[in-house]
Amino acid sequence: MKRLSKSFTLISFLIVGWLFFSWTNGYGADKAVNPGKNVFETHCAMCHGSKGDGKGAGGAMRWSEKSGQLLNVQARDFTIGVFRFRSTATGCLPTNDDLMNIVKDGIPKSFMSSYNALSKEEKEAVVEYIKTFSKRWKEEDPCQAIAVKKPQWVGSPASAEKGKNVYKEMKCFECHGDKGDGDGPKADKLKDDWGHRIFPFDFTTADLKRGTTPENIYLTFTTGLDGTGMPSYEDSLGEEDRWHLVSYTLKLMGY
Repeated sequence: MKRLSKSFTLISFLIVGWLFFSWTNGYGADKAVNPGKNVFETHCAMCHGSKGDGKGAGGAMRWSEKSGQLLNVQARDFTIGVFRFRSTATGCLPTNDDLMNIVKDGIPKSFMSSYNALSKEEKEAVVEYIKTFSKRWKEEDPCQAIAVKKPQWVGSPASAEKGKNVYKEMKCFECHGDKGDGDGPKADKLKDDWGHRIFPFDFTTADLKRGTTPENIYLTFTTGLDGTGMPSYEDSLGEEDRWHLVSYTLKLMGY
């Protein structure tokens, strides 16, 4: 009986040891050691895919009133390492704050929801996990965020009039239309770098995905939207002209 008791104790010890080993080296450890993966798989993988390649089962269809078409909306492919909404120069990776802002606020007029209900630690963890999908994060030095200081005259009638001239000179109307409503002659031919159909922004809707503050609009003109047809004007337009263009687009948006 004593021998049986000792054997049972030994077996129990081995089972507990195996369970502990499995937890610390397998799935359980993954959750404990890599909480970012846990958050991603719970909240993000449905659309972005477990590999971060944008091939999740939750790919959404969206009806476009402008084109009269049903569009397949592709989730962001993190493995490429190309991001539209950044505070960094074109061609650069976004900052941690850029990624955090998207997690917190979501992207208006898209299927990217706000996850501000997550704890600060969970948001930070999932941002770090997203950065594991592309080798760019290991191979490239981080870029600095572009400093933004809005002049007092932004939004004034005089500035908006100058911005209207910039709008014409830079041929913004070719995509966004003469009235800024997204019906320019090139509007129905635009595709992103991966061949997906995209549409130029309709300023008359006054609901920019990045946000409608003058600072956000200025960043769009300065950084561009990488992977799309929206270029950066950092080298082709002076800072003052970019702010005048902000004033004109604010006017188009009814502000």
